[in-house]
Amino acid sequence: MSKRLSPETERCIQGYFPPESRAEVAKLLLHECGNNLPSLEKLDEFELERVRFAALKLSRGNLDWLKEAINLAKSDWHELLIMAGFGGLDDHKHWFPAEDAS
Repeated sequence: MSKRLSPETERCIQGYFPPESRAEVAKLLLHECGNNLPSLEKLDEFELERVRFAALKLSRGNLDWLKEAINLAKSDWHELLIMAGFGGLDDHKHWFPAEDAS
């Protein structure tokens, strides 16, 4: 069970959110988008990256949209992955927030 965010997750938060929002974003990901999700109870911070990156990607740097993405993860995290384009096991490893900044 993970009680921290991976360094890559922290880097994505920094790439998408302003400094004043980052602590809240980290708290939401830690407590609402991680080991609390069905079938993800035993994953570590690295194994949780795929779901957390999906929530971050769908948020596009907007805190309210992040909360919506996390709510989707709570009801069906598989759907969250599909919506973010992370259906493949390693798809999230090729994404970084700066790529969406067009």
